[in-house]
Amino acid sequence: MTLKYDWKPVKEYKEILFHKYEGIARISINRPEVHNAFTPLTVQEMIDAMLICREDAEVGVIILTGEGGNAFCSGGDQSVRGHGGYVGSDTVPRLNVLDLQKIIRSISKPVIAAVTGWAIGGGHVLHVVCDLSIAAENARFGQTGPKVGSFDGGFGASYLARIVGQKKRAKSGTCAISTMHRKHWTWAW
Repeated sequence: MTLKYDWKPVKEYKEILFHKYEGIARISINRPEVHNAFTPLTVQEMIDAMLICREDAEVGVIILTGEGGNAFCSGGDQSVRGHGGYVGSDTVPRLNVLDLQKIIRSISKPVIAAVTGWAIGGGHVLHVVCDLSIAAENARFGQTGPKVGSFDGGFGASYLARIVGQKKRAKSGTCAISTMHRKHWTWAW
């Protein structure tokens, strides 16, 4: 990872990167080989980083992003999906992404999604629950849950419907929509 500014590491994790620079925290999913799909460990690490940001008086804003440039986040890693949720190294199925979504919505500091590439499924919900999303030209958004026999385990779909309206949410939920297409919509992320 090459960062333009002198970002300082805050804490070392296995599946995310966590840095600070002049009051800005940057939490980045670091699983580009699977389009930044999250596992229970990824989610737990993001929760931990968010809680550190919440308590750190020096942090004024949080940027959430993904490494590699091809995907912000492609949702839950289907290779660890079990019958009752996503299975981590402890072999317990979890749907702990709701805990992360609640923290993002309730934290007293703005959380900005910096989206490059795919924001699909749970990754789409992740950007939706942020306070603001900034999309690169290559950003693609959509919900794919029904196509893989999954569902929104959190509250992202209902939250999206409230903020953009039922019909536009339905459209975004049935296909991947490019940033260029969304420019013609009457709302902004």
